[in-house]
Amino acid sequence: MSLKHLNAPDAAPAPPGARYSHAVEAGPFLYVTGQLPVDPDDMEAPMPEAIETQTRLVFKNLERIVEHAGGRLADTVFARVYLTDFKRDYPGMNKVYAEYFPDDARLPGRTTVGVTALARDARVEIDLVVHKG
Repeated sequence: MSLKHLNAPDAAPAPPGARYSHAVEAGPFLYVTGQLPVDPDDMEAPMPEAIETQTRLVFKNLERIVEHAGGRLADTVFARVYLTDFKRDYPGMNKVYAEYFPDDARLPGRTTVGVTALARDARVEIDLVVHKG
């Protein structure tokens, strides 16, 4: 199996000093690195406060990376969601998540965990495994 390391030019770049690809394609699967709520169209913009806005920015980056690799968010196999305040932010994140995965018959597997901190003081980070086959 060959590996293909990808960086989407229109998605948010890695933070300074971070060493990773936006995604790695391995066989029919695309492993997308966790994305933060950084606006890829305005990297200098302050991070929004609302969890819903942060989650939409995360999905904006994820979608750009997946599409750059020739995939579709609808073909997500598994998602991992990290929240810094699980109790406060889960309902708002989950509402936005449902906008991106509206088909109850084709939901990806998912793990959602509370963590003590995320880079840039983000409230949410999401990574994906997408099937491209």
